Amino acid sequence: MNQREIELFGHIIDSLILPKTLDIIMDQGGDFKIIDLDVGKRKSDVSRAKIIVSADSPYLLNQILDELSEIGATISSIEEVELVASPKDKVVPDDFYSTTNHVTHILHNRNWLLVENIEMDCMIVIDKDENGNDKAICKPIGRIGKGELIVVGREGIRVTPPERPRGKQGVFEFMNSDVSSEKPLMSIIENIASEIKEIKSKGGKIAIVGGPAIVHTGSADLMAQMIKEGYIDVVFAGNALATHDVENTLYGTSLGVYMKTGEVVSRGHTHHMRAINEINGSGSIKKAVQDGTLKKGIMYECVKNDVPFVLAGSIRDDGPLPDTITDVIEAQETMREYAKDVDMVIMIATMLHSIATGNILPSRVKSICVDINPATVTKLSDRGSAQVLSVVTDIGAFLPTLYGELDK
Repeated sequence: MNQREIELFGHIIDSLILPKTLDIIMDQGGDFKIIDLDVGKRKSDVSRAKIIVSADSPYLLNQILDELSEIGATISSIEEVELVASPKDKVVPDDFYSTTNHVTHILHNRNWLLVENIEMDCMIVIDKDENGNDKAICKPIGRIGKGELIVVGREGIRVTPPERPRGKQGVFEFMNSDVSSEKPLMSIIENIASEIKEIKSKGGKIAIVGGPAIVHTGSADLMAQMIKEGYIDVVFAGNALATHDVENTLYGTSLGVYMKTGEVVSRGHTHHMRAINEINGSGSIKKAVQDGTLKKGIMYECVKNDVPFVLAGSIRDDGPLPDTITDVIEAQETMREYAKDVDMVIMIATMLHSIATGNILPSRVKSICVDINPATVTKLSDRGSAQVLSVVTDIGAFLPTLYGELDK
């Protein structure tokens, strides 16, 4: 018979996991029978459910089980995870398991192993640690080597998604990230500022993913001040943010518009190219700070305060600056290294880099996407970054308000 028993465990009603499970089964053309349901009564109690999932074919059943595993459903009959060796570099077995960005464990040699460096759309590989013990690591397909043991199928895999807390709800309440410009902006920013302060008080790290609109809207000085005051620990951006920040520092313009008056400067459209030329003359952004070419701004504060930055290039870049990483795989790997340690990411006005960052973040990382365009935050959610808090507003309003809250 084409049926399997699954289990749900946790705050499955508050987090809407139970109704979502039933929706997935029916929407995919399957059927279900709830054989056990134990609902927790107190806030500290968890709920449990056992459900028989059935389908017309083994293929359809496996499709449904794959969907359910992404929201934390596990197969009741626990079996060891299945491993198959990779036939060649960058090639995995046909029935490979594709990861979510949620906390994941696998059952291997009677031990539940936590999958390290979890991110979405990758493979799980069994390796050895420095003591010779088995460990499970998450790897993108481009880093798979011939002969590595790859997890296949869906047996022996346990996924634990974030849960909606019972009682008082916070600004990062799971699954409460509906995209809307009608949210109470001031209270959201106050809560974000409180979260930032709490994370920093515990020694946590915060990353900003920034687009050039930060400079265009006149908010570069505020971001620079946040770096100087220690609120920001790493910056992810493209060539444009750094270029226009340097342009603003050297000429007082962004895209040739004088920032203090909003007037278009004659021949101002050449300023960003002149800015690139100045940095090229120095050799790098760091050297431009050291030789006195750069005396303020976002990039200046990054250098002066030892805040690492990753500038990931694109095909449309002018220049680019010598610090821009033009190999996208190299840029992605560099971002991964820094993303491992962050506790919060604030994505501001850059669809490309926000989605790229969301793809490599585990769902435990508190994430905020701020953009005037609702499509940006919608695409983040569509690609699996369901933990992202969306703030649809102008950057020129968001950063001053946030800094004002942090400065209180």
